[in-house]
Amino acid sequence: MKTSLILASTSPFRQQLLAKINLPFTCIAPQVDETPQKNETAEQLVRRLSIAKAKAISNIPKHTLVIGGDQVAVINGEIIGKPHHFENAFSQLSTASGKIVTFYTGLCLWNNEKNSHQVIVERFNVHFRELSDTMITNYLHAEEPYQCAGSFKSEGLGIALFSRLEGKDPNTLIGLPLISLIEMLGNEGIEVLEHMSK
Repeated sequence: MKTSLILASTSPFRQQLLAKINLPFTCIAPQVDETPQKNETAEQLVRRLSIAKAKAISNIPKHTLVIGGDQVAVINGEIIGKPHHFENAFSQLSTASGKIVTFYTGLCLWNNEKNSHQVIVERFNVHFRELSDTMITNYLHAEEPYQCAGSFKSEGLGIALFSRLEGKDPNTLIGLPLISLIEMLGNEGIEVLEHMSK
């Protein structure tokens, strides 16, 4: 029987990334409380939420793989999420100016037939340039990245904010580690490039 693939997210960025690997998928919004638990580290948070989001999708066909993901940024040891509006975004980018911001991106692939999952957390370091108030304001008005952890879109003009990027997979920074996902799918018997030739 053919395996179905579900992305447990309504993020347009994750949808665009997943579309790159040419496998059909559907999107379902997971209903998960994203509030951090007491004394939870950034890595523990995104790992827990990635698993929770993947497993939150119910009433699905037996042969289904569900992708769950979550991402946070850490500046000066503090977890930051989506800014939601200009003031918060300005504050986040002002704090990030001249510093290294570490992004933690969780990825879970849940096999509902076997009731098993694979999960990883990838780190990605973003070295920010020294940013003036004018640079930050102009950037925020240009892209309005208010639903993006860290207040930027690295796939767009946000690249102008950085001096260097460090990580295994540039897709991780946008929210979906495709290299790791392809490895996970392979572990489930789905080889992306072989699938394309069928």
